[in-house]
Amino acid sequence: MGSETDAAMADPATDPFEVARASAERLAELTGVARHDIALVLGSGWGGAADLLGETVAEVPATQLPGFHAPVVVGHGGTIRSVRIDDAGDGEPRHALVLGARTHFYEGRGVRAVAHGVRMAAAAGARTLVLTNGCGGLDPAWAPGTPVLISDHINLTAASPLEGATFVDLTDLYSPRLRELARTVDPDLPEGVYVQFRGPHYETPAEVRMARTMGGDLVGMSTALEAIAARHVGMEILGISLVTNPAAGVSDEALAHEDVIAAGAAAGPRISRLLADIVRKI
Repeated sequence: MGSETDAAMADPATDPFEVARASAERLAELTGVARHDIALVLGSGWGGAADLLGETVAEVPATQLPGFHAPVVVGHGGTIRSVRIDDAGDGEPRHALVLGARTHFYEGRGVRAVAHGVRMAAAAGARTLVLTNGCGGLDPAWAPGTPVLISDHINLTAASPLEGATFVDLTDLYSPRLRELARTVDPDLPEGVYVQFRGPHYETPAEVRMARTMGGDLVGMSTALEAIAARHVGMEILGISLVTNPAAGVSDEALAHEDVIAAGAAAGPRISRLLADIVRKI
């Protein structure tokens, strides 16, 4: 007798990859775009990049697509956009899929829901994924508003988006090629290791010290699980964090979600232009 997971994976209504394919098919119907070339998950502070990439062909409420849920956090969007990328080249037009609807693990909807957006993007044709987030910085030299390339991650959620005997190599998970390409836009971009905690509470100073001891430079509540799911479906991944605040214990200031949103808004125009310029080079 198979496990409950085996039974669920055999059912097209619950198989996460079948749901992703159904979502991609519905996306194509609603946007009129048969294939998307690159996908972006825009976290706190990064939303303005979509407007700078090119012409928005269509914008769809995520809840109109199978597998998505309405956002539960202030400052997180709930739409999926198809954007025709401005390109000085003479090739075929490219389209970016901008995922403004991110499900966080702390929402309690399960890791399949967390991975659904990137799985849908892969089913829609995207071979490259750009993951962004707002996070706490462990390096006092990184002031709020500093963008940092993700070189690796530490997953402290005690979960994985992979089920069963699914073994995936995570060496070079965050593409060295794409990080070098990003530095052709801004040679001064630092890089660091992102540590995903489960949340929704912020980390304690002791947990931040633990993360630093383990080799972490950034702490947050997203990205790592999405990156694992994206590698599994063959996507090349670029990760960029925006330091919105010093992590707990790095400074004497208390942490508040409102401050994270404010820091993201202040840095938004600058980092959005940076991201748009990078995406055009991919």
